[in-house]
Amino acid sequence: FPQYKMENLENVLGFTKKCAYNRIVPAPILATKLYIPPHRANIVLRPRLIERLNEGLLRKLTLVSTPAGFGKTTLLSEWIAASRRPAAWLSLDEGDNDLVRFWSHFIAALQVLDARTGTGELSALQSPQPPAIESILTSLLNEIVSTPQDFILVLDDYHAVDSRQIDNALTFLIERLPP
Repeated sequence: FPQYKMENLENVLGFTKKCAYNRIVPAPILATKLYIPPHRANIVLRPRLIERLNEGLLRKLTLVSTPAGFGKTTLLSEWIAASRRPAAWLSLDEGDNDLVRFWSHFIAALQVLDARTGTGELSALQSPQPPAIESILTSLLNEIVSTPQDFILVLDDYHAVDSRQIDNALTFLIERLPP
């Protein structure tokens, strides 16, 4: 996370323990899910696709969909590297079909940009009796829209998520974003 303060990373990951070799063990967020893949040298530049992604900044959602191996992740990391907007990244996998895990990581990705974002919502989400997800997302949405600067959030490999509950919750959030 070279462009972000280390204290934001520590807050996001919930560093609580040191283990052997004096390394810090994060819990419960998996840090590597939040890394923006580095921009690689010697890649095929795709200025037309980068321009299309820039046009998508005027919309609430841009979907990049191609078969595996066609360079979606590389394209998005290249775009972020060239962008002037702050960006957060969340790499998804089959384990993210769990509602609490998905939204915990989603909030953690936002916290890379601002460690204060979603702290109350994260606590509510992880409580023994969490409120309805729409209630948590309404509160989170209010925080997102009060952010002074527009930002990019990439949900990489969203196709790995196969949960109607998560699809519906994400739809709830996206539909209520301001124009």
